[in-house]
Amino acid sequence: MLDSTRNLERHLGVTGAGCPQYWAIAALRLWQRGQLIDLRPAKTGPRQCAGGPIRLLDLAGMRHGAYVGASVRHQHWTHVVAGTRPAIPWPAFLQRHLSDPSGYPMDTATGEFHRQPRVQAMRMHNAASHGPSQLDLGDLEMFQAGAAAYANYHALWALCTDALLTETGDRMQPASGFFADRITYLEKAARHLDSLDEDQRLFAIDLHHT
Repeated sequence: MLDSTRNLERHLGVTGAGCPQYWAIAALRLWQRGQLIDLRPAKTGPRQCAGGPIRLLDLAGMRHGAYVGASVRHQHWTHVVAGTRPAIPWPAFLQRHLSDPSGYPMDTATGEFHRQPRVQAMRMHNAASHGPSQLDLGDLEMFQAGAAAYANYHALWALCTDALLTETGDRMQPASGFFADRITYLEKAARHLDSLDEDQRLFAIDLHHT
């Protein structure tokens, strides 16, 4: 079982812990609960867990919930940035810094990114609000791709997250932070998940970076 930090290090060579990313099916029977990893109680909404057999996970519900939530968030973002021109996303500034760290320091990259009117509108909104209404600056490129693209991105990300390690040891992840590379990864990862048998187990891991 990959349900402990020690087993993660032994079998996958990574340091981390299970993450309650998945939704359990609503019709979960008492005897099936032991097949799920770190099943959490819930006062309202679906119960969450770190993983288990696909047949006991509500992947369709997760995708739908993420799509709806992202659609509402994009509508809100559109209101926040109304009147501003499209902005250059952060990965472009980061790539320039990585290509020439001394000639284009991180402080300069961050400052030029933040000085864009659209980014300023998002930051000002975040400064004046709290909780789920906050807008992720890292989503700027996805926001600018349109409502449908943004919603579909988050619907797939809810299942695939930032990287996928297959049962054969193959690792899938975006080649960069640019939206185009994220799309390529999500296409491949989603196809892999769709090909799995319902008895295959999924396990969400929150990696610890040292």
